[in-house]
Amino acid sequence: MANSPQAKKRARQAEKSRSRNASQRSLVRTVIKKVNAAVVSGNAEEAKTAYDNAVPVIDRMADKGIIHKNKAARHKSRLNTQVKALSA
Repeated sequence: MANSPQAKKRARQAEKSRSRNASQRSLVRTVIKKVNAAVVSGNAEEAKTAYDNAVPVIDRMADKGIIHKNKAARHKSRLNTQVKALSA
């Protein structure tokens, strides 16, 4: 348990950022699932739209440090491959 005022403040700040980061990570997972659902349904245009909406969200979270930049790149690459294969 935090004893000093400084440690108590850091604990409060850590809890705030933890909950904010969890929400942001959830948003990334949601947009990825939307793209995957569109790919599974076989609708190429819907998949492309979902992918176009997902890319800025993934990039933003990587910039903020919510997810690692390599993980963001990996997700974008795999999603793009699936979307392209669907339209081909």
